[in-house]
This record gives sequence, C-alpha cells and structure tokens, in this order.
Amino acid sequence: MAYIVCAILAVTALALGLKVLATRRAVRQIIRELSEKLSEDTNTLISLSTSDREMRRLGAALNRQLRTLREERLRYRQGDRELKDAVTNVSHDLRTPLTAICGYLDMLRTEPMSGDARRYVDRIAERAGAMKALTEELFRYSVVLSDREELTPESVDLNAAVEQSAAGFYAALTARGIEPDIRMPEEHVIRALDRAALSRVLSNLFSNALKYSDGDLTVTLTAAGQIAFSNGARDLDPVQVGRLFDRFFTLESARGSTGLGLAIARTLAERMGGSITANFRDGRLTVTVAFPQ
Repeated sequence: MAYIVCAILAVTALALGLKVLATRRAVRQIIRELSEKLSEDTNTLISLSTSDREMRRLGAALNRQLRTLREERLRYRQGDRELKDAVTNVSHDLRTPLTAICGYLDMLRTEPMSGDARRYVDRIAERAGAMKALTEELFRYSVVLSDREELTPESVDLNAAVEQSAAGFYAALTARGIEPDIRMPEEHVIRALDRAALSRVLSNLFSNALKYSDGDLTVTLTAAGQIAFSNGARDLDPVQVGRLFDRFFTLESARGSTGLGLAIARTLAERMGGSITANFRDGRLTVTVAFPQ
C-alpha cells in the first residue's frame, strides 16, 4: 500500500514539475514575443505553442492590447503627419504676403513722410522682418521633421566647418562683446556628413550661444568628433536647460525666437548619426554635438 502511495506521489510530483516547466517556458515565450512586437513595426501577434488554457487566455488578452496599441499608434502617426503638413502649408502660405509687406515697406521708405511716420514704418518693418524670419524657421523645421529633405553624406572636415561657422558669426558675437575661443586638435577630424545639414547645426548652436551667453564662448572640437559650446549663462537654471531641445521652448531673454533652433539641430544631428546634449553646471551652459567615427 505504501508503495502505491509513493508511486502516486512521485507521478503527481513529476506531472506538477512538467506543468511548472511548461508554464515557465510559455511565460518566457510570451515575454520574448511581446518584446519583439513592441520593438518592431509589425502587424503580427503573439503566437503560443503551449496548450495551457490560462496561458492562451493571457496571450489572447495581450494580443487585444497589441491591436489597440497599434491602432492608437497609427492614429498618432496620421495626426502627426497631418499636423506637420498643416504647419508646412501655413508657414509656406505666410511667406508670400510677408515678402510683399516687406517690399511695400521698402517702397514706402522712399516717400516723403514726417519723422514720426518714418519711425512707425521702421518699427513695422522691423516686426515684419522678424515675423518673416520666424516663418522661415517654422517652415524649415516642418521640412526637417517630414524627412523630405534628403541628406547626402560626404567627407567633411569638422575643423574647417567649425572655423567657417565661427567666421560667419564673428561680427554678431563681437557686437555683443563676445570674443569666441576656438579650440581644435592639430589633426583634422573627418566625418561622413551632409555638409549643408552640418552647417545648419553649427549655425543654430552659435545662435544659441548668442542668446544665452553672459559674454563668453568657448568652442572645443575633440579628435573623437565632439564639438562643445560652453558659455556662462546666469539667466538659466537646470530645469530650463533640460527643456532647451523642446519644440517652441523660449525664454524671455530669447524673445523673437521660435524656440526651434536647437530642436532642428538635434533632429539633423540624429539623422546624420550624431547626438546633442546640454549640461548646466556652476552657472555654465555646455551644449555638445557628437559625431562618432
């Protein structure tokens, strides 16, 4: 009798052990397939080889959630695409009338007018020009985001690119009392990048320094392909620095800006395989763009 009881217990233990192993295998399969479905842009669902009813119910529930997630993702992508197209169209439609306004204001300046009238015209022209510049920036951002701007990688000398960009901003920097300190390695740092996109990235970083610098700017290029823009920025704090790359984020000290400059720089840098980060420490802002080998 005792032998029969022991045999039954052994069979039961074996059955339970096999059940546990099968359940663990099914759980691992669910985890693996769920990770794949979430990371890949695919319409396939979780497929289980187990015959366990509860595991199959779990798989079916996860598949329902996957279907819902994909529907929401599709709606988001469609809405995001429509928003980008709307921004592109609106900014494009604004460019023509703004150009006409600026042209008529230039013609108006040639007409005789009182001192007050001329001052008002100058103020209108100033604001119209600023609005035109903002519209151009918005249009550029919408084009960059839509991936309609094809990038053509070619061999680019980062040393020369930094020098050229610094030369282009030298007058604006010195007008603000900023004497840029440019530091580069002796060897030339070569990367396969789109020349125009790189120029845009560097221009936006120099423009950012113009907005936030307390009167100094150090630009350092390393042999590893990192370009760091460092300057004192007492008006900033860590929370604001953390939002510098957010679309449309601006500060009072940056009036007249769309808040898109760094967002455009980050998008272009990432499309070229690089990255941009911002760090704020001891009152100094450091924005670093990196293009690894």
